[in-house]
Amino acid sequence: MIGVLEFPGSNCDYDVLRALQDVVKTEARMVFFKNQDLSDLDGLVVPGGFSYGDHLRAGAIAAKMEVMDKVKVLAAQSKPVLGICNGFQILCESGLLPGALTRNTSMKFICKWVKLEVQNSTSAFTNLYKKGEIVNMPIAHGEGRYFCDDNTLKELKKNNQIAFAYNGENPNGSVENIAGVCNREGNVLGLMPHPERSSEKLLGGEDGRRIFEAMVNHIKSKK
Repeated sequence: MIGVLEFPGSNCDYDVLRALQDVVKTEARMVFFKNQDLSDLDGLVVPGGFSYGDHLRAGAIAAKMEVMDKVKVLAAQSKPVLGICNGFQILCESGLLPGALTRNTSMKFICKWVKLEVQNSTSAFTNLYKKGEIVNMPIAHGEGRYFCDDNTLKELKKNNQIAFAYNGENPNGSVENIAGVCNREGNVLGLMPHPERSSEKLLGGEDGRRIFEAMVNHIKSKK
């Protein structure tokens, strides 16, 4: 069972639920942030949106909610935790992933399809891609500029934690064109592009589908 974590302001939750239930055909359920019992979950997705209206910083308030302590327990148990867009921001704000997401250099909200290069093909979410493969997914964010200090960047490169990088165009000014990073163990991934919006041909492409498929495969391999 995969949970989809809802905060006030989440708005991509049902898109993710559809991708999990109807596209990759796996069991999934909504998890409201006040629900502290995640014991039945084999994995979790923190979807996009504008949790708490992006007050203070995007993801900053949601990261302080008690449920995030439970999410950290799931991650520590090697269960897959995926953060998409606002979910990526929340994972960084909570310390589950390094770095921070800041305002786009254009200071404008950007909504468009982008090309990504797969940098890591060994994580629980990316092992169905080939390293160096170019894929297409849409972005929709105002605070998607990934930033980290030089030492953190060195560690990310050393440990193969950069999952996806923008290819050709860097839409938001992210350091090293970073679009997504994972933890050292490879069971926590955050990315700004939306795989749930690129999981079916009807939506314009299905390159994002493999992220969910790999997540499901990872869960099955642990049972």
